[in-house]
Amino acid sequence: MRHEGAVVGREREQSALAAFVDDHDSRALVLRGEAGIGKSVLLDELARYAAQRGQQVIRAIGVETESVLPFAGLHQVLHPLLPRADELDDDQRALIATAFGRVSGPVPSVMTLGVAVLDLLALVASEAPLLVVIDDGHWFDASSAEVVSFISRRLSGGTVRIVIALREEVDSPFDDVGLPETELTALSEQASRELLDTGFPGLSAQARRTVLHTAGGNPLALVELPRGATGISSDAAYREPSNTQTIPLSRRLERMYRGRVEHLPAAERGELLRGALDGIETASAPRRATAARYRMENVERALALGLVTVDAETYEFAFRHPLVRSALVQMATPNERRAAHLALAELHHADVERRARHLSAATVDPDEAVAVVLEEAAASATLRGGAATAVTWLTRAAELSQRSQARAARLAEAAFTASQAGLLDRAQRLSDEFVRNTQSAQAPAATITSAYVALYRTGDVRSAHRLVCAAVEALPAEVSPETTSRLVNVLLSASMFAADPVLWRRAEDVIDRFADRLDPLTAVHRDAWGDVARRGAGLAGRIEEAFARPTNPEPWEVMRLGVSAYFVDTLGDFRSYLHQVTDREKDSGAFTNYMTLLQLVMLDQMSLGSWEAAEETGRRGLDLTTTHGYELFAHQFRGFLGLLAAWRGDHAEARGLQTTTDAWSRPRGIGNLTQYAEAIGTAVALSEGDYEAAYVYASGITEPGCFTPYSAQALRTLLDLVEAALHTGRTAEARRHALAARDLGLPAVSPRLSLLTQGVLAMTAEENEDAGALFDLAVGHPAAPSFPFEVARIELAHGMWQRRSRQTRAARRTLSRAAETFDRLGALTWAERARAEIGATGAAGRGAGDAALALTAQERQIADLAAGGLSNKEIGAQLFLSPRTVGSHLYRIFPKLGITSRAALRDTLPREQPDPD
Repeated sequence: MRHEGAVVGREREQSALAAFVDDHDSRALVLRGEAGIGKSVLLDELARYAAQRGQQVIRAIGVETESVLPFAGLHQVLHPLLPRADELDDDQRALIATAFGRVSGPVPSVMTLGVAVLDLLALVASEAPLLVVIDDGHWFDASSAEVVSFISRRLSGGTVRIVIALREEVDSPFDDVGLPETELTALSEQASRELLDTGFPGLSAQARRTVLHTAGGNPLALVELPRGATGISSDAAYREPSNTQTIPLSRRLERMYRGRVEHLPAAERGELLRGALDGIETASAPRRATAARYRMENVERALALGLVTVDAETYEFAFRHPLVRSALVQMATPNERRAAHLALAELHHADVERRARHLSAATVDPDEAVAVVLEEAAASATLRGGAATAVTWLTRAAELSQRSQARAARLAEAAFTASQAGLLDRAQRLSDEFVRNTQSAQAPAATITSAYVALYRTGDVRSAHRLVCAAVEALPAEVSPETTSRLVNVLLSASMFAADPVLWRRAEDVIDRFADRLDPLTAVHRDAWGDVARRGAGLAGRIEEAFARPTNPEPWEVMRLGVSAYFVDTLGDFRSYLHQVTDREKDSGAFTNYMTLLQLVMLDQMSLGSWEAAEETGRRGLDLTTTHGYELFAHQFRGFLGLLAAWRGDHAEARGLQTTTDAWSRPRGIGNLTQYAEAIGTAVALSEGDYEAAYVYASGITEPGCFTPYSAQALRTLLDLVEAALHTGRTAEARRHALAARDLGLPAVSPRLSLLTQGVLAMTAEENEDAGALFDLAVGHPAAPSFPFEVARIELAHGMWQRRSRQTRAARRTLSRAAETFDRLGALTWAERARAEIGATGAAGRGAGDAALALTAQERQIADLAAGGLSNKEIGAQLFLSPRTVGSHLYRIFPKLGITSRAALRDTLPREQPDPD
């Protein structure tokens, strides 16, 4: 704590912070300690020191009342720098403007916004080093904290530094970021005595001992506990009550501040309360840059009592400590708080979310005008990634509704938003309240909620389907198109998971009957989620048009469009946008949206060949869904992880996940997941070379020569079924299936199906056809880079055909490409099969020297580095591979070279020899 310009007892901490500022390699630092321990004072000294060293300093402070407003904290940090944003490129300016609500559009992802912020900070720091000082970081909103954490981990060059102060006893969005920390502990006994004696020399020995014992080295307590109600130090000023020893020190300090507030006139207390409820900062904090903020006036008595102080730069009143704000709010009467909130609502009339927050707190009786404002704020919050906040405001809007019809409509909207967000308990409670208010358990709003709860929590797809079908068929003519579309969207979800042609046809009948009352996107989802093989031609273009609409869609609309894009294999076209929305939804409380979007991210990673990232995404999703009890989502993640494990050759893991998924989904009639379990069985069998078992699994999904309607896996196992049939001598069935894919028009459905159809036509080509040309068309398909695993399998088949056709050198090149792709992906057994085919061309098996020729380029590179003495970790760092992947490569390299240890590599590896052919 500072006394007469000096900071007492903090010499070590000041030296460490000064070294942080002076060290060229320093980047970011967290300063953590309990309330009143002196964090703000040290930050003041740090900012002063940096300014004296010629550095630029930016100050920001977390405010509890703004912790629910996305990017409020980041706006404080960047506001002084925004004029310089004009020097960034157009895209980066747009990202920052969108985050702060200056222009409309989807909220940018943490990565894209973080990079833009980094560039802006670097631009400013090019003139002089920049220090960003954040106090009370525990009150930063989650969106701002994510961006600050992102940039803190990526600072380099020593021109930009960030210091964040956190209160020890409060949970913080920075807690698990992993930045270096300095813990601010209690003052030493000597420093405590010095601070107390300097400030209060007149204390008796007994009072002095009591204060020192009670304060426990907390500087704020040492300064504040001895003060009397008049702010004058005296021996009688401090009396520690006998029953306070079990009360936390921060609570005792707050109680002390309340005692001082009681001595203020009512008008002055009201002025302070308005400041506290609007989040006015403490003295050392920077002034927030908002369109409107409350400025306290006529609080000189509070100044004399040490409750407020005067800002040295703006000469405005500011609170002495955050605990003063807390004391003011706690001791105010309900009527006093409501009056203060009403005044603040008027102040923030141009900011819909701030105005709604204050109006909600100020209103007791039903008020339709306030309810409308809350509805507007809920819509704003939803688009900014705050679904949970939107549910709260819609619920409050219902409470304030004057008409029963409006109340029911807002309860229905709140229940729908909650169910879409996966807040199922809240959705059910809101639905129950809706039923009590309307006396209608069969109303569409109640049906939608009940169906989502049945679907997501227990996987009861058939009950959800039956419930919604009955509700739709009984809809009165006056029901809005929006409600009708919402019901039908639930019906589509249940039908997709059931994958039952009977249920799908009933759903399609309902859609056809109400087509004129449905959102146009409903037809897109029906065609994509259902019988896409027969309805999918041209669907990719319709989805692209929907994504390109100028309106800002709600998150569940983006989610449904993403699912549709997955079924036509165009997720990659919208990858950046989907990642942005996924990042936004992660902290919004919208569990359903986030889980579905996370699944789409994982599926896209699997298709693209980013298998390690896909596994990480899947494990994260599985942990979250099992923790929150969302069984349907959890088993979807198990299915995806099982298929990935099968591709990578982890057969035991794949079989375990297959068994778990099948055992849960089959009794419930969730055909989508039971087919996924069968697809895992197909992939495991193919990976093991058990082609008969693979054929049994694949033909169980769809018979050769046809594609089972309403089955997504019937299309996704096209290559699997053809390959299994060829390897088991069922050439006629293989050919029939390839021709069926062509004749049904699958190439027009998706780029992946176009590539696969070309591939299976080549694999099953008859003698009078040029199979080589057909293979070339398949691997040269424009979509090939997006589906590396499928392309590598087609190249493996191509190389085998070339070998049988005695095109030895061409076969080696083709098979080597396939092997390298399998290696890169981590498809271990597939890579072994490709190398076995290379060996069959005669390129291996002629001794250790010649055996090295069978190594892929990447394997040879790894072998050379290992022979040079590098560890797996060092090799991985050079080649951008994980140590586990390096180990897997070496595990395959040793038997090829006929060795059993790393030590033998140097003597075994020869110089590269030309192919004798």
